[in-house]
Amino acid sequence: MARKPDVSAYKSFDQIVERMDEIVDQVRGKDTSLERSLDLFDEAIALGSKAVDLVDATDFSPAELARLKDAPEAAAAESQGGA
Repeated sequence: MARKPDVSAYKSFDQIVERMDEIVDQVRGKDTSLERSLDLFDEAIALGSKAVDLVDATDFSPAELARLKDAPEAAAAESQGGA
């Protein structure tokens, strides 16, 4: 069984996003082996789980919660208006 990647160094959502972008760039590289790509995939999964944990542990203000609640409706309205 493969060892789970250590993602404990990533303390913020922005750090996780930055590392995920690096992983995407590496996987897209023509000189990245399949084995390395699979290792990077495992790391990306671990980072995604950590990001979910960070979001779940976040205490949002009432204003932030209202914006999050309204975000899907605003995105739908914007996509209909732009079509």
